[in-house]
Amino acid sequence: MKYVRYEHQRRVSNGILDGETVREIQGGLFEGKAETGNRLDLRSVKLLWPCDPGKVLAVGLNYKSHLGNRPAPKNPEIFFKATSSLTEPEGAIVIPASAQNVHFEGELVLVMGKKARRVSVSEAESCIFGYTCGNDVSERDWQKNDLQWWRAKGSDTFAPLGPAIAVGLDYRKSRLQTRLNGEVKQSQFLSDLIFDPATVVSFVSQYVTLLPGDVIYTGTPGTTSAMKAGDVVEVEIDGIGTLRNKVVGS
Repeated sequence: MKYVRYEHQRRVSNGILDGETVREIQGGLFEGKAETGNRLDLRSVKLLWPCDPGKVLAVGLNYKSHLGNRPAPKNPEIFFKATSSLTEPEGAIVIPASAQNVHFEGELVLVMGKKARRVSVSEAESCIFGYTCGNDVSERDWQKNDLQWWRAKGSDTFAPLGPAIAVGLDYRKSRLQTRLNGEVKQSQFLSDLIFDPATVVSFVSQYVTLLPGDVIYTGTPGTTSAMKAGDVVEVEIDGIGTLRNKVVGS
């Protein structure tokens, strides 16, 4: 099942994505939800990022194909992205005026469905609600030269998310592809993650309590490259869908 968050006639709602139809639901996304009976054509709604997270975290160096000459980390390498960096499917990725080297990073993103505080790996699995697509947009020069990654990873629009949350997905059987202007730039099976989502959740929860709606970008595979104004970047994951964003200047 796939869940979306959308705007229709100036009202934000959650729904179940059923082909080209959105079935409206009421109540919380993670508990107490029920269908209202309203049906909307997908083309008539504006898709938003599919949940409203209190925290946006991400994992670095989580595929061997992305390590280069660096050793594999002993634990998940975690960092925060600003919640204000979120942007919706079809939303613009805005390159800041002083940025010179902004890269895409296609990623699987896990969505928390239950509170997780100091949970084991086996317990963490049941705390994950589902999975969606993400793009951990990164300014490489700032990432290299700044003491912290606050602007390199957290600038406005640097966290595209969506289009839907897939529940019950066996991500291990899915392939991630990132395309820039239609050309495949990244392609890898998600089973190649160094630290799987449950391990990431368990590790984070030893130090930071995770709440329903929080999201964790799980890392990017292979290599990345710079984007420029006018480009279109797509992140597609089997069983979830395609996250598409256009790149614009500030």
